[in-house]
Amino acid sequence: MLNIITVMFVFLSHAFAVPAAQPIAKIGSSCPSNYSSNGAYCNPNSSAMFAIAKIGSSCPSNYSSNGAYCVATSSSTKLAIPKVGSSCPSGYSSNGAYCLQN
Repeated sequence: MLNIITVMFVFLSHAFAVPAAQPIAKIGSSCPSNYSSNGAYCNPNSSAMFAIAKIGSSCPSNYSSNGAYCVATSSSTKLAIPKVGSSCPSGYSSNGAYCLQN
């Protein structure tokens, strides 16, 4: 029984975390920390965290500013997407210019 509870906890804790770092479009000539430039893209290295383009001058909760990007501060940080209009899609809550997954 304990193994089932442990497996469910691990699954649920990862189910709502940000996805693994992935290539993102390069903004200007630089990439966020732990990403390398590759043409028009920034490719993550093995220690990179999920990153998104920064909107304005601030980042959503639990993301740190890194040049033109916002980078997740931990693997348990909630997924952030840019807010379109004044509301967020179902399953997300508003956080400044972003929507954070609930």
